[in-house]
Amino acid sequence: MSEQNSRAPINNTRKNKNRKKKSGGSGTGSGLKQLLRFDLFFSVAKGLILLGIALLLLLGSLGLGIGVGYFASLIKDTPVPSKTELAKEINNLTQVSTLRYSNGQTIASIQSDLVRTAVKSAKISPYLKSAVISTEDENFAQHNGIVPKALFRGVLSDVANVGSSSGGSTLTQQLVKQQILSNETTYKRKANEILLAMRVDKYFSKDEIITAYLNISPFGRNNKGENIAGVEEAAQGLFGVSASDLSLAQAAYIAGLPQSPITYSPYTNSGSLKSDLEPGLKRKDYVLFSMYRNNAISKAEYDEAKKVDLKAQFKSQEKKIVEEKGYLYYYIRQEAINVLMEQLATNDKVDPQELSKSTDLYNRYYNMAERDLSTKGYTVTSTIDETVFNSMQTAVEQYGSSLDEGNGSEIQSGNVLMNNKTGQIYGFIAGRDFAKSQNNHAFYTGRPAGSTMKPVLTYAPAIENGIIGSQSMIADFETKYKETGTEIKNAGQNPSDKFVSATSALEQSLNTCAYHLHQAVLNKVDPAKYMDKMGYDVKDSEYRTEAAPFGQFNVTVYEQTNGFATLANNGQYVKGYSIESIKDSDGDVIYQHKSTPVSVYSKATASIMQEMMRKVLTEGTGTTALNSLGYGLSQADWVGKTGTSEDNRDFWFIASTPELTFSSWIGYDDNTQMSDQGSYSNQSYWANILNTVYLSSPDLFDLSSKFKLDSSVIKDQVSSFTGTKTGSITHDGKKYSASGNEVTSYYATGGAPDLKYDFGIGGSDKNYETAWKNQYNTSSSSSNSNRSNSNNSNSNTNNNDSTSGNTNGTYNNNSGNYNNYGNYNNNYGYNNNYGYNTNNGNNTNGNNNTTGNYNSQN
Repeated sequence: MSEQNSRAPINNTRKNKNRKKKSGGSGTGSGLKQLLRFDLFFSVAKGLILLGIALLLLLGSLGLGIGVGYFASLIKDTPVPSKTELAKEINNLTQVSTLRYSNGQTIASIQSDLVRTAVKSAKISPYLKSAVISTEDENFAQHNGIVPKALFRGVLSDVANVGSSSGGSTLTQQLVKQQILSNETTYKRKANEILLAMRVDKYFSKDEIITAYLNISPFGRNNKGENIAGVEEAAQGLFGVSASDLSLAQAAYIAGLPQSPITYSPYTNSGSLKSDLEPGLKRKDYVLFSMYRNNAISKAEYDEAKKVDLKAQFKSQEKKIVEEKGYLYYYIRQEAINVLMEQLATNDKVDPQELSKSTDLYNRYYNMAERDLSTKGYTVTSTIDETVFNSMQTAVEQYGSSLDEGNGSEIQSGNVLMNNKTGQIYGFIAGRDFAKSQNNHAFYTGRPAGSTMKPVLTYAPAIENGIIGSQSMIADFETKYKETGTEIKNAGQNPSDKFVSATSALEQSLNTCAYHLHQAVLNKVDPAKYMDKMGYDVKDSEYRTEAAPFGQFNVTVYEQTNGFATLANNGQYVKGYSIESIKDSDGDVIYQHKSTPVSVYSKATASIMQEMMRKVLTEGTGTTALNSLGYGLSQADWVGKTGTSEDNRDFWFIASTPELTFSSWIGYDDNTQMSDQGSYSNQSYWANILNTVYLSSPDLFDLSSKFKLDSSVIKDQVSSFTGTKTGSITHDGKKYSASGNEVTSYYATGGAPDLKYDFGIGGSDKNYETAWKNQYNTSSSSSNSNRSNSNNSNSNTNNNDSTSGNTNGTYNNNSGNYNNYGNYNNNYGYNNNYGYNTNNGNNTNGNNNTTGNYNSQN
């Protein structure tokens, strides 16, 4: 019954509609159909909307769950700090860091370029607090450290690149970011920022938070050009008033600075007013409007403050008073920043290669490290030996003038003293006078290395790969560059038109021989394989140029010292370092140096190179250095190499004992050409510095330690003429025999090769024809000889191995010490002051007239 009654009205309605239609109501019937269709569409649409809402709710819940889970995973390793710990962090404004010598004595306190004075809340103008809140965080009083809506907007911007990327950070978050976290934009850091901001808001009042923020934030520069932080320094540095006495207009200007301190600051880095002050003044007007919009000031106050002429209120420029620091301070400070920067990047899992390639990333972490070093009260202990360093500075003051050439300009100096086995840098000379030249010539100034590049770039790889042994013969005939056709000179002299042993070629620094040997190396191996392992910052392509063995690319004194230390350390590269440890303000070690040796050359190669490089000092281009050492140091086992760049613009000398490597570079900052005597001056200067260090720190030197050939070295008897096994061969129908004395040749691999007609490295058919003819026409020496073979390698020593066209001549029987560069009998009074044996020229090498003193050329 009920069903019938419920259906009745519908049936009646349908009947009535039918009647109307039959009586001619066609429009009404059409409208009814449309109504029914709309009903159906509405029902379906409603269902779809409800379904969509349900799906959105479901997806939203799922997304929220995922988001919460992801957030939890990001902060799971973050320790929750206590109120005490947070208070220490957010109020830790600046603590002085200290640099120390290896013995713990203070070098200096870190000179921060950020000037800051903290003040209490009562000393800060209410205008200033209100201005910052109105501009930076208008919901500051209501939120609990974060604003979810703003966070969502910031995340959307990052993920979808929609809208502004500046939103999302409250004042509390900015405080946390500046005082506790790094500035790296990762989701993990952002999650930690949110967590800590809520924690700060829980523990501290709003006034404590805004006061801390105003005391730590950067505010650009003051009228001395100094970087300033904190509102007190801003008020004093811009307007000459305290933060409590700022006017509304002044407060608005300062409140606008933190968004872009350098852009809005009215001052340049010299303290002068900028020519265009409009950016900062427009920002001030925006701050005032924000205050008015948030009812922090009235319309009348807003209008009045806008009219104020702040240009007339800015302080005039004042001179900055700077405490002068020297080379040591800036070097250790820089190295500490480098260490901290790498550590911060590593902690954030930043790829080291990405750090070095990205300028923005590098600058970000550099600034973070610099800030930490300047403000966190670190104690940086260096490897620098106080006594050694000071004695080196004494030496440069006493002997530096001996380098000068009387033209009114100072020749600069770069020196590094390093431990071969540990990489510890004991001391250095970065320049003659910091007041005259701030260039650090020891560590940061790249210069052409000249022939000091030959051992590490050419000879060592050649021995390592079995290309030569110590007595292998290399062509010293007329040779031209393939690219330019220019003839290659040996220190400005013609070649000897002979084949010369590898040991003799290195000892005398023959450029033609180094050229041929380097070409042979390039045909078999890429020398970058070795150079990169030793930390050289040089493009690989530069190692493959024709002039590469002559050191025409720039390297630092430090890099070259480390390269020679590798050869002295039996082929093991140990990166040189000067930062031993860094401790935080609580005394906890946050960095401790650890050496990681890298195998570059085999022990056999390194020990053969040591044997060959010893000859450089005893019989070759480095005799002046050895003969200038005091009696004690001259007894040590020294191996090394001289170097001269093109046109005498750089002179080098580097030598090692089994424990130490000491380098010396000299040259003008503007690359002015020096005289030929620069090689001797530099070698004597090198020796004088070491003599001074030895007097103050004799225990640093182990005079009894000697270089020894490794047991893996292959020793073969070879012909002194061919550098191969003796015997006979037939060439073009003629029989040839390798006559001459047999000598011992050392090999890292392979051993002595069999005799063949073209027995040497380099040389043309004509060169070999000449060599064999001379072998048969003369007994053991060439009538055209300007240089001797391996058995008489010092009869004609030339101490200047320049790659340029400058000529020094040969020194015949006088290749020992100049009286004014060698033993300093008359000028420096070694005999009277230090008791050195002044007759060490004739006795050191046992070569009598060959390596005697230059008395006849005084």
